[in-house]
Amino acid sequence: MVEFAGWEMPVEYSGITDEHLAVRSRAGIFDVSHMGEIEIAGADALATVQWLTSNDASRLAVGQAQYSALTTPAGTFVDDILVYRLAADHYMLVVNAGNIMKDYEWIAGHARTRGGDAAVINASSRYALIAVQGPEAQGVVQALTAIDLGALKYYWFATGEVAGVRATVSRTGYTGEDGFEVFVPPAQAERVWNAVLEAGGHVDLRPCGLGARDTLRLEAAMRLCGSDMDDGTTVLEAGLGWIVGWKKDDFLGAETLRRQKGGGLERKLVPFEVKERAIARHGYAVVQDGRPVGVVTSGTQTPFLKKPIGFAMVPLSLTGVGTALDIEIRGKTVRAEVVPEPFYKRPNRTPAA
Repeated sequence: MVEFAGWEMPVEYSGITDEHLAVRSRAGIFDVSHMGEIEIAGADALATVQWLTSNDASRLAVGQAQYSALTTPAGTFVDDILVYRLAADHYMLVVNAGNIMKDYEWIAGHARTRGGDAAVINASSRYALIAVQGPEAQGVVQALTAIDLGALKYYWFATGEVAGVRATVSRTGYTGEDGFEVFVPPAQAERVWNAVLEAGGHVDLRPCGLGARDTLRLEAAMRLCGSDMDDGTTVLEAGLGWIVGWKKDDFLGAETLRRQKGGGLERKLVPFEVKERAIARHGYAVVQDGRPVGVVTSGTQTPFLKKPIGFAMVPLSLTGVGTALDIEIRGKTVRAEVVPEPFYKRPNRTPAA
């Protein structure tokens, strides 16, 4: 157990490798109740979300979610978030645990400045969040709910009961596998957790901690805010141009992002694979002609792929797939190579008849 953003969090239960492989092959359960939830409601809720976030929330139907970013005027990250459309004039933003108060104050402050009818509430204390991930996740959760999970598309959500508890079930996750994130009242979280553990017993579902969560997300090439991007990194520099609503009206950071898209980008986050027996960790330098030109933002030896991989922020000249990178590891220069992302993509699995 470790302290994490004011929470006591498990790093591992049965071991990072064991938990990682359970999610890739069967199913795992994560307590991610440390994540924050900020709700925006009112006639001008959509306009507020559109101004503050990079993606185009007007494209969301009620019951749909999207990955997005809270951006600064410079097009950099306040946080990366999920935006849920709960009703026509009601949105929920799921934010990172360490950024809850910062994000809330940022959103509420801009809403006040803009005026209009948009109430902003830090609703984090109303929600516990349990993630069930892996190829067997649907069967495990389906045994506990009348919601038709088979009809629930990726990045959509539905409300109902899970293990007899009022819940919102979202087909989302941070592992690269199919799975669900279940929002429940905190007082009922233990009941739902135990029910999922029991329902998943026949597939050897494993409780998973922060360690496996990190190795799983990196294999799936999912960014970690605070490591791979921050308030000094633009959305395009993070390689996330697909979460920018280029056709929508003005939003915070739009001018910078549009300029970068038009040819003003000088650096970018790239996925790499180390070609030697070494692991490139966060903070290690990428060097060229003996001088630092970039930095590793995430890196690990992955339990499933069994190879050392990572992300690095490098000049645009070093971002092409197949480009060789030299990374300084404990005083030695090690060869790596830019590769396509994601590192891991889950196979298409046809359910048994």
